[in-house]
Amino acid sequence: MRHPFIAGNWKMHKTVHDAVVYTKEFRRLVADVTEVEIVIAPAFTALHAVAEAARNSNVGVAAQDLYWEARGAFTGEVSAEMIREAGAEYVIIGHSERRALFGETDADVNRKTRAALAAGLTPIVCIGETLAEREANRTFEVLDRQIRDGLPGLTPEQLSALVVAYEPVWAIGTGRTATPAQAEQAHTHIRARLADGFGPDPARECHLVYGGSVKPGNIRELMEAGDVDGALVGGASLDAEAFAEIVAGSLKAPV
Repeated sequence: MRHPFIAGNWKMHKTVHDAVVYTKEFRRLVADVTEVEIVIAPAFTALHAVAEAARNSNVGVAAQDLYWEARGAFTGEVSAEMIREAGAEYVIIGHSERRALFGETDADVNRKTRAALAAGLTPIVCIGETLAEREANRTFEVLDRQIRDGLPGLTPEQLSALVVAYEPVWAIGTGRTATPAQAEQAHTHIRARLADGFGPDPARECHLVYGGSVKPGNIRELMEAGDVDGALVGGASLDAEAFAEIVAGSLKAPV
């Protein structure tokens, strides 16, 4: 049974102090929410402090990235084991900014996803098309490639526990949001492809969330779209009250 899944990706914002103050306030605001999986993703520097501030609450913690090797001479990288020890339960993988700005490939996404699962972390795997790809009617082609090349080697059981975030790149940080019809069309396609590759039950159990300029004012409409299980929220998650509104707005009958 899938309850709504709402994750806030803070990106490169908030010092450790700011992150702890936010987390203490946010956990108070959502303390009574029992039917939504709630996650916040601070920067690496604040990961442990936020995990401590969120301890014994209904707020989970995610890292924003990881490296697939367990250890070694990889200056600046952070392993899944380090992330887990810091207190995270989830990790975002393949965000469009990682792909576009840092050259992350589908093969990298696959290696990171498998490393996260091996360490007991829940991956939040991001896929989605650019504006040029959408305008060229290549949306489904891009999604198919990202699923095919980003998720090989996973078992059906691992797929069941996965969170897949559909984030149309043209809607991230632009103020533009996919219409509920566009989101539903993409999510239905993704769910069908996951069923083709892993079977109908794992595909049905996997969380499929939307990312791209999600705000308190559009979350309810997006959640009414078929196959939308929640949201990966960027800028609007930086304000505790606004993010709490998004959490509340995500509530719908569990699937």
